[in-house]
Order: sequence, then C-alpha cells, then structure tokens
Amino acid sequence: MATRKKSDLTRNHILEIGRELVLRKGFGGVGLKELLEQSAVPKGSFYYYFASKEAFGCALLKEYCADYAQRLDTLFGWKGNGRQRLMHYWNAWLADGNAGSLADRCLVVKLAAEISDLSESMRVILLGGVDDLLRRIATTLMEGRDDGSISPSCVPEKMARSLYSLWLGAAILAKLGKDKTPLDQAMFATEQALSAPGSL
Repeated sequence: MATRKKSDLTRNHILEIGRELVLRKGFGGVGLKELLEQSAVPKGSFYYYFASKEAFGCALLKEYCADYAQRLDTLFGWKGNGRQRLMHYWNAWLADGNAGSLADRCLVVKLAAEISDLSESMRVILLGGVDDLLRRIATTLMEGRDDGSISPSCVPEKMARSLYSLWLGAAILAKLGKDKTPLDQAMFATEQALSAPGSL
C-alpha cells in the first residue's frame, strides 16, 4: 500500500511540474530532459508511468479537465440566479492581478491550435473538456431564462458557444498583448448580451 501511494505521488508530481512547464512553453516547447530535471526523477521512472510523451500529454489533459470540472462545480454552484452564477464564472476569468485566473491558466488557450495538429488523442480529450463546459454554460443560461434573470429570447446552446468563443478569443488577445483589456471588453459584451433581447 505504501509503495502504491509513493508511486501515485511521483506520477502526480510529474504531472504537476509538467502542467506548469506546458503553461509557460506549450507542449512542443517542453523537452523530456527539462521535465525530468524539474521533476527530479530519472528517465526510467518517466517511462514507468507514461509510455511516451504523447501518453504523458493525454494524462496531463485528463487531469486538467478533471480539475477544471471540480472548479466549475464550485463556480456554478455559487448561490444566486442564473445570470449571477454566470457572471461569477466569467469573473473568475479575470481574477485580481491575472495570476491564477482561468484565462491565465487555460490550457485550451495555450494548446488548442498546437495539439489539434499534433495528437488526435490529446485533441479529443481537450475537446471533451470544452464540451462539458459548454453544457454547463448552456444549462445555467436555461436556468437564468427560466428564473427571469436572462432574456427570454436566449437560445442557451447558441449563446453558450458564442460567449465561450468571445472569451477564448479575448484570452488569446490578452496573452498576446500582455494586456487584460480584451478580457474587460469581453466582460462588458457579456453583460450586454445577457440582458439584450435576441443578442448572440
């Protein structure tokens, strides 16, 4: 049992270090040598846990999506009507000082274009995480429409995809320009869209 626990801790440690490196450099920018040095594990240990770098990437994305889902449970479980809960989620994209914000630590922003051409397995895992998020947004939009806090003309699935696309684009521009103005603009547009009949 103790050996198993130590084994799990080592694997999780590699994934934690790997996520931080990937957030900074992208998947292709992280070499196995650097990952091993930062994790302080020998090469043989890496291949004990992961058959290849792609297998490591798949495990990293599965863990990321699971962690993100738990955070969504907390954000969307916040007390309030549908509109308030949605704005609570979008506010998490901003966060004070950016560090630790959803936008700053989003692997979809960092990896979507890269892994779509690199690994079908990784693409499918990340897409699954996005689809789960879109369902949650659509469900909350529907609840907001029903409780009267969101325009009755809202089409939940359509608006969910439009809002997410808006924020994803804003996060990319904010990262590119090292300026959170696009995120502030996305917030303003979102507030307008949730109250304007027929928007998005």
